[in-house]
Amino acid sequence: MPTSIITTDDLRDFKMELLADFKKLLAKQHKGTIKKYLKSSEIMELLQISPGTLQNLRINGTLPYTKVGGIIFYDSEDIQKVMDDNRVHNTF
Repeated sequence: MPTSIITTDDLRDFKMELLADFKKLLAKQHKGTIKKYLKSSEIMELLQISPGTLQNLRINGTLPYTKVGGIIFYDSEDIQKVMDDNRVHNTF
């Protein structure tokens, strides 16, 4: 099996893609098409991320969540805050 080397450029591209997905999610929220609370499966579908990536975002504190019973919920306002806090201003 060939080995893949991940560069800092690859990680930067991933970050930009993730932020773009968050922006799409927030744009839908402003149009009123998104619920207040989203389940893990909905977040994974909207952001097109794997369960492992979502778990990592929870573990490292990037995405706040609430667990009720065995179901994890994400507040769409918290996602907006994450987007605002992680905004990158390019100075090209």
